[in-house]
Amino acid sequence: YFDAHYENVRHGGTVVDLAVLKAVGVNFEGHREILGVSVSLSEAEVHWRDFFEQLSSRGLNGMELIISDDHPGLKSARKSVFPSVPWQRCTFHMSQNAQAYVPKKSMREEIAQSVRDIFNSPTREVAFAVKETIIKNYSLSAPDFCRWLEGNIEEGLTFMNFPRSYWKKIRTSNVVERVNGEIRRRTRVARLFPNKDSCLRLVTAVLQEIHETWKSGKRYLTFES
Repeated sequence: YFDAHYENVRHGGTVVDLAVLKAVGVNFEGHREILGVSVSLSEAEVHWRDFFEQLSSRGLNGMELIISDDHPGLKSARKSVFPSVPWQRCTFHMSQNAQAYVPKKSMREEIAQSVRDIFNSPTREVAFAVKETIIKNYSLSAPDFCRWLEGNIEEGLTFMNFPRSYWKKIRTSNVVERVNGEIRRRTRVARLFPNKDSCLRLVTAVLQEIHETWKSGKRYLTFES
C-alpha cells in the first residue's frame, strides 16, 4: 500500500507543505509492516520513483500487488520501477473521483451507489455486466460519468483476481489512510517543523510504534496456499 500526506515544514527560508511518502506491506505470514517513509518536496514522479528505488535497494521484492490511488506521480513511478506488479486502484477514492463527473448534485448519491454496486459484485463477469447496465441507464443524463466509468473501472477490479477472502482488505488503501490519521494526530501538536529532518524523525518514531504493534498483533490477512 502506498500513500502520502503533507506536513508544514520550514524549508529554504519559507514554510512549505512537504509530502510524507509511505509504504505499508503485508508479509507472507499475514502481518502488516511499515516498509519505508520519505519526506519529499512533492508527490511528483521523481520523488515517488526515488522512494521506490530506495525500497528496492533495501531488498523489497516478491510483491504480489500494489494498492494506491491514481496520483499521476505515483502512477508513473510505479510503472517505471515495478512495471510487472499488478495494481489495484483504491475503490474508495474511485467512488469519490466519480463525483467530479456528476452533472448535478441531486445525482451524486445514486451515482456513488452505482459505482459501489460494481465493486460489490460477486465476480468480474457480474461487475462488467453491472457496469454496462449503469452506462446504459446514464448515457443521456450523465455522459461524462459514463465515459469516465468506461475508461477507468477496470483499474478498480484487480482485487477480483485474488481469492475472495482477501477482497475487503486489498480493494482500498484504507490501512495506510489510518496510518496517516495517526501521524497527523501526533504531528498536530508541532504545527510547524523547523526542518525536513525533524519532520522525518517524528514521523519515523510514530511509524516504529505502529510497526511494533502490528508485529505482535493479529494477522491482517490469512493467505491461502
